[in-house]
Amino acid sequence: MLISNAYAEAAAPAQGGGLMDFLPLIVLAAVFYFLILRPQSKRAKELKAMVEALQRGDEVVTTGGEVGRVTKMYEQYVGVELAENVEVTVQKTAIQTVLPKGTIKSIK
Repeated sequence: MLISNAYAEAAAPAQGGGLMDFLPLIVLAAVFYFLILRPQSKRAKELKAMVEALQRGDEVVTTGGEVGRVTKMYEQYVGVELAENVEVTVQKTAIQTVLPKGTIKSIK
């Protein structure tokens, strides 16, 4: 009649090869690794080494922002003296930074 049949054209051969198709994905994975995963794992290693090196008398800052001196060491916890006769027990992983000796005296 008036409408002709539509036939599918033959599929065109793939151009550029397989590697070129995955190149953006590979680049994205590399950027993700160098900008996110690598710095995060480096920071985790530094934090673990700092926590393992803690000893009595170190001046520390906790993740809550308290500044104090380590007075007692337990397996998973640390006793931190915040002021005279004021001591709290925190997890070792809650220690954010170890301060240089004498920092507490300089800020009081």
